[in-house]
Amino acid sequence: MLGTLGNIEKQHSVIPMNTTFFCSWSGGKDSCLALYYAIKAHDIPKYLFTMLDEEGEYSRSHRIPKSILQQQSRKIGIPITFTSASWEEYEVRFDETLQQYRQNNITYGVFGDIDIEEHRGWCERICEKNGIKANHPLWKRSREELIEEFISLGFKAKIIVTKADKLGSEWLGRSIDKEVIEEFRERKIDICGEYGEYHTIVTDGPLFESELKVKGKNKNMKDGYWFLDIE
Repeated sequence: MLGTLGNIEKQHSVIPMNTTFFCSWSGGKDSCLALYYAIKAHDIPKYLFTMLDEEGEYSRSHRIPKSILQQQSRKIGIPITFTSASWEEYEVRFDETLQQYRQNNITYGVFGDIDIEEHRGWCERICEKNGIKANHPLWKRSREELIEEFISLGFKAKIIVTKADKLGSEWLGRSIDKEVIEEFRERKIDICGEYGEYHTIVTDGPLFESELKVKGKNKNMKDGYWFLDIE
């Protein structure tokens, strides 16, 4: 754990301690671990921020129902804000939210990207435009180290999306644990799912006051991905 805290301090070396931030919140493991690191660095979380679909019912990326994201927010004890948008309007609507955050003295945003330069560049550009600093606590960390630490810290997450040409629908609903990670290694699947091989919902861990109970319903295929409906 000491090595982890050292990495956290290194990532935050350009950001004063006790500053306020929002966390770009997918509801999954990477954004949750990034939030954990930011809090451990003694910064102050003001909001979780999730982009929803046009109807405002599901998250844009993981298709998690808004009501479940609100329950995550309550379990973690951090308010959540939402913005609805099509993919075409995504950046404009994201930008509008950041303008509001800056007016409320939010000084930086936390993102869960690991090593895809294009993703980091987008976050930094849109944040800088609004006078906010983008921070990536997971950046360039070993994927093996990140997933193993996520599990060892006591976080729990279930797979709710899979890329159909990589993982079948039978993976939906499985928990992220050492057995699953070993199976990913054997199948040569990126163990963090950084290229969209799978997405998760976090249901418990050191940030949660108690476990969030969710259960799967239907499995649906859309645009080359399997999705698990949860309630």
